[in-house]
Amino acid sequence: MNKKAVISISSMQGGDKEPISVITPGNFYIKDKTYYARYEETEISGMKGTTTTLKIKSDELVLMRKGTTNAKMQFSKDLKNVSMYDTPYGTLQIQTHTTDIDIDIDENGGKACVTYNMDISGQRVPTTNLKIEIKVNKEQDK
Repeated sequence: MNKKAVISISSMQGGDKEPISVITPGNFYIKDKTYYARYEETEISGMKGTTTTLKIKSDELVLMRKGTTNAKMQFSKDLKNVSMYDTPYGTLQIQTHTTDIDIDIDENGGKACVTYNMDISGQRVPTTNLKIEIKVNKEQDK
């Protein structure tokens, strides 16, 4: 199963009134009982030349970036995770603490919502709400 999909990512921090949102075409597939969504970053995200892969299980989301920006961030309920976020401008240490995660994904796509606290190089960032929606292109099934 390798399907074309539209992937929507929305991130809101603290008291922000408007989320930062990206809607992009990508691929959606299953491998070893795990769902994957993959898409190419654009200039708008500031990460052109980077491929983002979302590894999705029933209780865990892993965000992996490779290219001009390299990172691996893991989210699972009550998980504290430390990772390095490598950009063309330097490397940042990111610590995340997932406070809530809700995943509803199947072979037709679905949604994942993650709430987490984050420190970037020791500086606290307001609580982040990350919402991901994957819509499989139904036309390819015909």
